[in-house]
Amino acid sequence: MSRIGKKPVAIPAGVTASMNDGVLVMKGPKGELSMPMVDEVSYALQDGSLSISPVNKSTKARSFWGMQRTLVQNLVDGVSSGFSKVLEINGVGYRAAVQGKILKLQLGYSHDVDFDIPEGIEIKTPDNTTVEISGMDKQKVGQVAAEIRRWRKPEPYKGKGIKYRGEYIFRKEGKKK
Repeated sequence: MSRIGKKPVAIPAGVTASMNDGVLVMKGPKGELSMPMVDEVSYALQDGSLSISPVNKSTKARSFWGMQRTLVQNLVDGVSSGFSKVLEINGVGYRAAVQGKILKLQLGYSHDVDFDIPEGIEIKTPDNTTVEISGMDKQKVGQVAAEIRRWRKPEPYKGKGIKYRGEYIFRKEGKKK
């Protein structure tokens, strides 16, 4: 039994859910998101909540149960409040700035790294060492953060690089004479 799947997804005021042609559509103050519904689980809208249950007792249906409930919860959270990730840049001369629809990163390479900001994602740089990524789609926000971080992952000796806020970098001791 899925502990997560048992709980119904509460749909807050201002968010509407509709199911048609095998697609679940959520509309809210931030916008509209949709997700294809799988055949292994059944969806039931009732009294301001959406409950999800497996169609049969097969392993595949039970494994989809909790995942689909979490994906539906992410849709509800995305259209009502949105998601965000914060990246911190550590290193001498490392900095970031947003210019229009391009994030310019100076990361110690012989050239600047220009990252095109995708549709549906908003990037802010409150200072030159902090990058705030926000949007409705949790998967897209995480993917953009991972792609930016990939340019200069934090290294264990000096801690230079791009890291998530709150991430612990395991530090190593340097060479000894």
